[in-house]
Amino acid sequence: MIKPLLLLIPALLTGWAMPAIAVTELDVGVVQRFGDEQGDRLTLSSGDNRPLTLSFPSPNGDRQTLTTASLTLEVRPQPQGSPVVQEWIVLSDHATFETAEDASKQWAARGIAVEVTQPGRWQVWAKRDVYSTPLLRRKLLESLREGGETDPYLQSEVLDAVPIVSFQVGNFRYNRQEIEITTPSDRIRVQTEDGTTLYGGQMRIQPNAYGNFTLVNTVDIETYLRGVVPHEIGPQAPYTAVQAQTVIARTYALRNTRRFQADDYELCATVHCQVYKGLTGTVARADQAIQSTAGQVLTYEDELVDALYSAHTGGVTAQFEDIWDGQMREYLRARVDAIAPTWNLAQMPLDNEPAIRQFLNQRQGFNGADSPVFRWDRSSTLPELTADLNRYLTVTKHPLGPVQQIIRMAVTERSPSGRIRTLAITTNRGVIELHKTEARSALGPPRSTLFYIDPILNAQGALSGYRFVGGGFGHGVGLNQYGSYTLSNQGWDYRRILQFYYPGTTLQPFTPNIIRYQPD
Repeated sequence: MIKPLLLLIPALLTGWAMPAIAVTELDVGVVQRFGDEQGDRLTLSSGDNRPLTLSFPSPNGDRQTLTTASLTLEVRPQPQGSPVVQEWIVLSDHATFETAEDASKQWAARGIAVEVTQPGRWQVWAKRDVYSTPLLRRKLLESLREGGETDPYLQSEVLDAVPIVSFQVGNFRYNRQEIEITTPSDRIRVQTEDGTTLYGGQMRIQPNAYGNFTLVNTVDIETYLRGVVPHEIGPQAPYTAVQAQTVIARTYALRNTRRFQADDYELCATVHCQVYKGLTGTVARADQAIQSTAGQVLTYEDELVDALYSAHTGGVTAQFEDIWDGQMREYLRARVDAIAPTWNLAQMPLDNEPAIRQFLNQRQGFNGADSPVFRWDRSSTLPELTADLNRYLTVTKHPLGPVQQIIRMAVTERSPSGRIRTLAITTNRGVIELHKTEARSALGPPRSTLFYIDPILNAQGALSGYRFVGGGFGHGVGLNQYGSYTLSNQGWDYRRILQFYYPGTTLQPFTPNIIRYQPD
């Protein structure tokens, strides 16, 4: 839910003043699967010891309001008079939102109403409120089977009890599905078993698509960035690199508010979106960068760019289509990630084994070359690789899983940026092809898809494992965070850094006429 506001407000925290700007509120799922584990508990309190205000529907349909010094939430089973059946059709399964969204468009083009979800990996479901009866769901699945589709399946659960959020105020215990939690200071502490985090804004506990609950933080975007920027770029990053990260993080958030529509919020607080830790761990340098770039976003043809970034490119940036399915982004190009490149990518593309081996043997002259993830060399035994692969096959419900033996692995297709497009794994049950980022998701050793493999033989000359030699960390598309350190230390301002990683784009204030996201 995006709510444009015009704010002239004082500092949320002493010593930090927000400029007068048009502010957008975001709904961020900070605890996404509350109640997934038995005994889950959340304790909320005000950041300044003033009472919390709770608002929730009462049994007669009105909203009830309470105040309390603190609030402890638990999820309890609510027994049902008769078993409750929950079911939905999973159309396809994917490692990333980007590829799932592209698949959802293909399903929609066939006339199927869809939604993108994230029960674990990303999935495309037949839209539950359209295929709302057992008959409709089975008719859809039957027609898909008749059309030759083998991947879609019906996921069913039979529940004797359904979860409900329970809390106590005074001597009375309340059981509710949804609660809004506010405080006059817009500062709320949330304590979980992992620790306590202070958040700006308001909180809401609400059901999600997976039978449990999500704690949602509604926060203005500039305050949100205070909990993102230092954790994404690093608290000691050089200043203009922090400014570049701030613009990209702001652009990313505004463009990606559609990611969790199925759960009725917009962004998560993990690496599946951007790492967000509220007002815990804020850094003065990041706060200064947020103020100095307030409201600035990166656009291409009046649309927010797909502001992708990763820890390290390994010396060459990837194109969007090297990693995900979907249309190319003109501003996300393959280029050697260096101020003065010593490798001509046009003349020597990295889509062949001799070139990628020669390229990965180079260790000097690249942006971020002093990073520990610039180059890496990791090995794994056949039993370890088989266990990795079987976990992947189980999660994706692959028809060839589980396998007992990996016979051979080979890279059969690469992109010009060197990224693996197809990794073929010959097993006792047949050949399993891993495409694009799935080659990284399915196996433990790779830190990116920029790698080559060598067989490891035992003393008898038999295959015993594989060595993975690669570069970079993450997908390698867009901004290289470690690389931006190099550029900043060389005196580049943030505008120049952004142009290097997103060529042809425009830096401008975010205004209502800018397109947030235009489907391909």
